[in-house]
Amino acid sequence: MARHKEFDKEEVLQKAMDLFWEKGYEATSVQDLVKHMGINRGSLYDTFGDKHSLFLTALDCYSSDFDKQLKALVAERKGTEAIRHFFRDRLQAFTSTKGCKGCLMTNSTVELGPHDPEAAAKVTANLLRLEHFFHQVLVQAKKQCELSPKADIRALARFFANSAMGLSVVAKTSPPLEVLEDIVGVTLTVLEN
Repeated sequence: MARHKEFDKEEVLQKAMDLFWEKGYEATSVQDLVKHMGINRGSLYDTFGDKHSLFLTALDCYSSDFDKQLKALVAERKGTEAIRHFFRDRLQAFTSTKGCKGCLMTNSTVELGPHDPEAAAKVTANLLRLEHFFHQVLVQAKKQCELSPKADIRALARFFANSAMGLSVVAKTSPPLEVLEDIVGVTLTVLEN
């Protein structure tokens, strides 16, 4: 008779995601994972497959959580207010704890994007979702006359997505708050044109 799993799959997946986010893929060993997740090696393999499969599942989990945040933001805020709120939220998240982890997707892009096609596909899809979010709220902003009629909405959406990823990279170095505030402040000046 098969043994019943004595752990919550979503809970241990969240723990794995947090560890990958903190240490990166390469620096996280299977032993680190089983210790942090509180499960044995056999349960890890039976439930998630190998380390790489677990990592890809963790990226999916992160992406799903991030997508929910973006959808909630679109529902609560409109136009340029949504963009300003997005960047204020990022600032708060990056400065609320010592030793910022940045963004799991951005970290994974830098670490694995060039040589892991499966991870690259997931981070690319996440970047496109982020670009779509910015595009959606920029379309609203243009309709509300918050932007110039000549504004290139697609280019602006790509700029903001790139700025968000760049901010994540800089935040990992734990700079003084003023550095991140300056970056966000200048990024948001684009909305003034």
